[in-house]
Amino acid sequence: MAAVDLGASSGRVMAGTAGPSRLTVEEVRRFPNGGVRAGPVLYWDILGLYRETLAGIREAGRLDGVGIDSWAVDYGLLDDRGALLGNPVHYRDRRTDGVPASVAAVVSARELYDVTGLQQLPFNTLYQLVSEGDRLEAASTMLLVPDLLNYWLTGSIGAERTNASTTQLYDVRSRTWATALASKVGIPPRLLPPLRDPGTVVGTAAELAGLPVVAVGSHDTASAVVAVPASPGTNFAYISSGTWSLAGLELPAPELGDAALAANFTNEGGVDGTTRFLRNVMGLWVLSETLRTWGTPDLPGLLAAAAASPALAAVVDIDAPAFLPPGDMPARLAEACRATGQRPPSDRAAAVRCIVDSLALAHRRAIREAARLTGRAVDVVHLVGGGARNELLCQSTADACGVPVLAGPVEAAALGNVLVQVRALGEDLPDLAAMRALVRETQEIRRYEPSGRADWAAAEARLRG
Repeated sequence: MAAVDLGASSGRVMAGTAGPSRLTVEEVRRFPNGGVRAGPVLYWDILGLYRETLAGIREAGRLDGVGIDSWAVDYGLLDDRGALLGNPVHYRDRRTDGVPASVAAVVSARELYDVTGLQQLPFNTLYQLVSEGDRLEAASTMLLVPDLLNYWLTGSIGAERTNASTTQLYDVRSRTWATALASKVGIPPRLLPPLRDPGTVVGTAAELAGLPVVAVGSHDTASAVVAVPASPGTNFAYISSGTWSLAGLELPAPELGDAALAANFTNEGGVDGTTRFLRNVMGLWVLSETLRTWGTPDLPGLLAAAAASPALAAVVDIDAPAFLPPGDMPARLAEACRATGQRPPSDRAAAVRCIVDSLALAHRRAIREAARLTGRAVDVVHLVGGGARNELLCQSTADACGVPVLAGPVEAAALGNVLVQVRALGEDLPDLAAMRALVRETQEIRRYEPSGRADWAAAEARLRG
């Protein structure tokens, strides 16, 4: 299988193989991704991503299928001839400034949450579409990024459910588009394409010699959660750690109570009808932007120096709006420390330690709140994705959460992508338990025990105070 995994800072095509006692992925092609500013607008280079995707699939050699996952919420608009009306706009663009408040005047937060179960974030697809205004009149269909690429490959228009559930236009109870809500906020329901389940064969790619294209869990976190190597019967939480940290629990049904709304938790669709009850935490974006500001210095050396720095010397609210847009993160860290009466980091190692500790503290808040809101115990945290390589982050998260962290697999999104494909094309993997058993059997997992050497409750109180 070719697993196309598009992240906010890079994309890659992975060649994956799965069968009895076998599950491997190997990187075939990696390419940069990120915003392209043209005039006042921050765009995605969607045509460049498509070109690189095609090149990577061709480099992968003989294949039985291909699946595409990516980040959530962003989309392209097609006209009635199926032509793209313009480059998708980046979710970090400022065009939705003030839009959530205007929507709240029409639809209350309680009504929005009752229908969609989604965390309030200023870049949710609903707000982006409202910001389009009259430009929607020329559009016939909205396709999220993986669905857009699948359309270009196969000519088939549709929306895979796990990603559709991130739009704030999806009814989490009925598992259909919330067309009444869309109309109420001025979004024409005609824009919402037919829904499809993960594991659906979308069609064949004529440009790739008739290669089958499978709709996987096309939100990358949905694919990553498939590959969480949890054992049956364990009380586990997960963190999918990358540009964002998606931290929460896997539930059989959405949690839509007032407490979940007040805590700003999200209910997103998972593979096999599960619910990903989680909070979006700002993640390693703050670290990567800090490194960019510094000129991308040696990260392993900085992490080693940070590990030798005192823990919890300074912490910030990593989810503060100031850390969302691109820019000078070290200056923002210093300002946030001064605003809470703390001494700013004195050098680069201390700044990295501040970011990692703050992220671990945010993981602690999200996991503990998820447990409180659902009445579930958490005995272990599975941390998957790129952050599983970061030993300091994994140990700090174990310390902060007070439970063991099982780190890995690093390539969770690609592995989950491959697993859904092979099941769709005939492999005997009847449920998530069977998929996860194969992950446990074949992938390297590292265990981090909480050390208890730092007072995380005091750090949390200091941040609140």
